Amino acid sequence: MPFRIFRRVLWLVLCSNALTVYFASHSIRTVVVTTLAGSLLLQVAYFASVLFLIWRTGCACRAGHRAEHFGRGKKVGYQPPDYDEVRNESSDVPQLVTMGGISLLR
Repeated sequence: MPFRIFRRVLWLVLCSNALTVYFASHSIRTVVVTTLAGSLLLQVAYFASVLFLIWRTGCACRAGHRAEHFGRGKKVGYQPPDYDEVRNESSDVPQLVTMGGISLLR
């Protein structure tokens, strides 16, 4: 909901609330308190709805990226090499590691 529409609805609700409370209680103090409480409640609800929309957009975006990633992997059929396997294959050859002139190879 655009902010302009929210602002108009907010003023409409607050004015109708203030008039209703005034005609029911004939107290300006009660009108001010209930109007401020209603204003705070509506602003918190608007803020929560904006946060919810941002969160939902983020979830949809991440799901779209996952779908693209998995779809791409299936089409190409490419798997990145497992670098651990490459290192383990070459570990059969004894390696000479020297530290301060001392050989660790026996």
